[in-house]
Amino acid sequence: MASQLKFVLPLSILAISFSYICNADSCSSHTFSDNRVYSSCTDLPHLGAALHYNQSISANSIDIAFRAPQSSFGWVAWGLNPKGSSMVGSQVLVAFFHSNGSLVAYPTQLDSYSPSMAPGDLTFPVSLVSAEYVKKEMIIYATLGLPDAKTKYNHVWQAGSTVTGDVPGVHPTSGENVLSKGTVDFQ
Repeated sequence: MASQLKFVLPLSILAISFSYICNADSCSSHTFSDNRVYSSCTDLPHLGAALHYNQSISANSIDIAFRAPQSSFGWVAWGLNPKGSSMVGSQVLVAFFHSNGSLVAYPTQLDSYSPSMAPGDLTFPVSLVSAEYVKKEMIIYATLGLPDAKTKYNHVWQAGSTVTGDVPGVHPTSGENVLSKGTVDFQ
């Protein structure tokens, strides 16, 4: 039994190391449509998501591409919370397939644990919001004016499996879905 453990342990360490190396390179090797290129990216630790961005210091803005695996029946969202570290208070971009078959993306505010998810203005400028669905990933694009002229923010990201009446449904309230938040520094 002891000799078997000697072989199992190195193989498991090798598998974990290989997995980490593959994940570490996945956002930097991603190719976007329309020859979009992003100078920075990070693989987010939950939901298989990644955030790509270009910062314009002179304009105090960022161009982002958020991508996450999703079926054509679900939705994805990403956003900043300029005042806190949780979902409530976040200013997000959401994308899903509308009942007319078009992929829609728009900004919305998460003002409670049961937000309306209706399109609305954010507390900071957002423009050029769009989305695409490629290889079973939803990708949200946008340009954001960075609030309070900072570079470090709390951010949240999410994915849900249903859209009903053209409104994203509730996401799971356990596992990776409740862990999908962190800090991003656009510097």
